[in-house]
Amino acid sequence: MLDLKLICEESNRVIQNLSRRGVDSKTISDICALNQDRKKMIQELEALRQKQNSVSKDIVRLKQEKKEATDELKNMKKVASEAKDLELKLQAQEAKLKDALLWVPNLLHESVPEGKTSAQNVEIRKWGKLPEFQFTPLDHEQLGEKLNLLSIKRAATLSGSRFTFLTGWGAKLERSLINFMLDINTQEGAYHEIFPPLLVNAETLTGTGQLPKFKQDLFKIENHDLYLIPTAEVPLTNFYRGEILSKDALPVQFTAYTPCFRSEAGSYGKDVRGLIRQHQFNKVEIVKIVEPEHSYQHLESLTQDAEKILQRLELPYRVVALCSADTGFGATKTYDLEVWIPSQKTYREISSCSHFEDFQARRMNLRYRPTSTAKPQYPHTLNGSALAVGRTWVAILENFQQKDGSVLIPKALQPYVGTDIIKM
Repeated sequence: MLDLKLICEESNRVIQNLSRRGVDSKTISDICALNQDRKKMIQELEALRQKQNSVSKDIVRLKQEKKEATDELKNMKKVASEAKDLELKLQAQEAKLKDALLWVPNLLHESVPEGKTSAQNVEIRKWGKLPEFQFTPLDHEQLGEKLNLLSIKRAATLSGSRFTFLTGWGAKLERSLINFMLDINTQEGAYHEIFPPLLVNAETLTGTGQLPKFKQDLFKIENHDLYLIPTAEVPLTNFYRGEILSKDALPVQFTAYTPCFRSEAGSYGKDVRGLIRQHQFNKVEIVKIVEPEHSYQHLESLTQDAEKILQRLELPYRVVALCSADTGFGATKTYDLEVWIPSQKTYREISSCSHFEDFQARRMNLRYRPTSTAKPQYPHTLNGSALAVGRTWVAILENFQQKDGSVLIPKALQPYVGTDIIKM
């Protein structure tokens, strides 16, 4: 959530920045108008309360003087009724204003490149050598079926499209990747491991920005105020929601493995084959809550922490800075890590590393004190995938496949999987 004071006092700057995302200036002017009406109501309510106090004093004085106070009592009742009505109107106005604010995206950092589509994202760097096959490579679904690693058809009979059974070595590879990623994050990245709830309420999802805008992408539990999490970012970032932390508590660095659940609304016809886009998938997340002064250094280090895993797995990838139109609703700046997928002859997103500044902290009312006597301030939050497990599984199968249909296991992962090759 953006600071209301910033929106109304520097509306031109806010409008200019958000125009990079395609946000209409009317969105901001409407919020400022709502705020002006709210302020006017507050002034009117204060005037009524002052009038109540004045009439109340008159009634006390008249009673002390043993004089008639009928008119004053009638006036008091009338003023009290007007104040109550105005209080209700003010509450409705404040709710309307808050709702409007929840739909406004974050301001973009000045370094975010201009662009209207993902094609205008800017490549920052590449790592690794692309595989050169002396045979026609298979895609991961073909490999998985030949090696008995998955069963998409059987999953479809149970759950419909975009679900998968992983079996045998396929299941073990998935589990091994989860453990490998968590070990790297906790032993080398100084992240504190959490195993969070997979069901959260609407307030929690509002805190990280999934609600109200992305409600259609979520799975809601019928007759309950609970949703399946779309990412571990949600419970991890909300861990201290509503609290005031000491400076010594920062930086907070969390990591978690969770299953994630997304309806993929708007993705009809996209990535219908294989494991690239699923309703249920596994992901290891990293989250930081930090002081504003050093937060952009943390974005670089968080991105490098995710890159480290790809490098250990010897998977070729690139880092791209998302352009203005492709940067997510709550993010002020995002780097995507994209891994090479040979069957598609392209790089595909395997991690988004995002900086939110105080956007999420305001929505969660999460604050910290720079000193023991200082006024509470909002920290900055960051998160990224380290990594999307299913897409890493896909990348290993496709990049390490051999002519005979077997798949080599990256050296760093072999102690976890218990073999150096998966074969027929």
